[in-house]
This record gives sequence, structure tokens and C-alpha cells, in this order.
Amino acid sequence: MFAGIQKRLNDFSELVMFKHSVFSLPFIFIAMIVASHGWFGWRLFILGILAAVSARNFAMGVNRYLDRDIDALNPRTKNRPSVDGRVSSAQMLFFIVINAILFILVAWAINDLAFKLSIPILIVLGAYTLFKRFSALAHLVLGLSLGLAPIAGVVAVSDTVTLWSVYLAVGVMFWVAGFDLLYSLQDMEFDKKHNLHSIPSKLGAKNTLRLALLFHILTIIFWGLFTATSKIGVCGWLAVVFSALMLGYEHYLVRKDFTKIDRAFFTVNGYLGFVFLIFVILSQIFE
Repeated sequence: MFAGIQKRLNDFSELVMFKHSVFSLPFIFIAMIVASHGWFGWRLFILGILAAVSARNFAMGVNRYLDRDIDALNPRTKNRPSVDGRVSSAQMLFFIVINAILFILVAWAINDLAFKLSIPILIVLGAYTLFKRFSALAHLVLGLSLGLAPIAGVVAVSDTVTLWSVYLAVGVMFWVAGFDLLYSLQDMEFDKKHNLHSIPSKLGAKNTLRLALLFHILTIIFWGLFTATSKIGVCGWLAVVFSALMLGYEHYLVRKDFTKIDRAFFTVNGYLGFVFLIFVILSQIFE
């Protein structure tokens, strides 16, 4: 019995790549820390985790459900639980609905503004999969989806949206869109063959690398604006500098060898958010 439950949990974890929730969580907490000028309490900490995880589960569930026909044709994705039968279509739909309801309930528990924004946020989160079928701007839609995390964080604490949180969010949007461009290089030929509207399939590898670099330069600019307007001091600027170095290393890895894309995508970007978070925490302790 327990083995069966464990297997089912593992299948759903693989379905939504649960371990990659690390991309959005740090930036929710960064916004909450800055908005509250320190610790924001265990209640918001727990609700923030629930909101981030349920939102991401919803988005990934929608993506896997709608993409199961495409994923079945792609050698890189044909073994996903949504394709090989480990998770059925009905189970995916149930998973999507449950996480949408959980996200709305958590938003309601946070405050009125969070509750009012919960449905529009879910619409944006679900739009990425449909968008990439007719527009190469899908990479930016994905970036926007994760860019909503710091907006949600500041709304949770202060029941409003601040200018610094917008700068932080736009930086996250370009950060995610940039590394999604690099990740999409793996499927460039597949996307061309199946008329999927990714930027690599439209512009080619060389121009995609250039655009990804531009997006990450914009990331650093907007995170610099966040640091300046939020007035988090020297530690904030150190976070920006270290982020620039890590993004530079990411581009070095990918340009050197396309087989390093997974390392650049998951390892470097996974650490980046937590490095940024640590510096923001230090800014509240020492400044």
C-alpha cells in the first residue's frame, strides 16, 4: 500500500518537476522580506509556500495536459508520466482543479487583493502552453508567469503593489525568458518540424543566444532598479553583482557546449535565486 502511494507521489512529482519549484520561491520571499522590513511571520511563510507550490503545480499540470500530444512525438519528452500512461488524463485534470482551488483558497486566506488577483494569475499561468502554439512570445509569457511571484509576495504583506516590486518582477520575467530561450535550443529542430513557435525555431541558435544575453542584461538592469528603489543597500548590490556573474557563467556553459544546457538551466538558475535571497536577508540584518 505505502509503496503504491510512494510511486504515485513520485509520478506526480516527476509530472510537474516538483524540485524545480526553487525558481519561484526565493523571489516570493525576497519581496515579502523587503515589504515587511524583515521577518513576516510563520503564517505568511506557510501561506506563501502553499501559494507558490499550488500555482506552479497548476501551471505545470496544464502544460503537461495540453502538451501530451506534442510530448509523445519528442524523443526528449516521450517518457514523461503524462505521455507513457503513468498519470492518466483524468488524473491530470483532477490535479489541475485541486491545485487551482487550493491557490484561490490560500489567496483568500492572505487578503482581499490577493483573492481578487488569484483568478487573473491562474489565467496567465495557464496561457503559456496555448501561447507557444501561435506565438514565439511564449518565452516571455513563461517569464511573466514566474515574474508574478514577487508581486504576489508584496501583495501578501502590504496589500498593495509597489514600484520596487514591479522592477523585481520585470527582472524575473527577463531572467526566466532568457534561460527558457537557452533551454529551448534543445528542441529547435523539433519545433521547426512541428510548426511550434519558439524563438530558436524562428531565429536560429546564434540569434537566440544573442537575444537570451540581451534578456539577461535587462534582468540585471531591472534588478539594479529594484535595489535602488527598495533601498536595501550594499547587500542588494552584491546580490545584483553575483547574479550577473552567475548568468555570465550560464551563457559561457551554453555557448561552449549545448550539452551543458541542463546544467546551466537547472543548477545555475536554481542557485541564483537562493543567492539573491541570502543577500536580501543579510541586508535586513546588517543595514
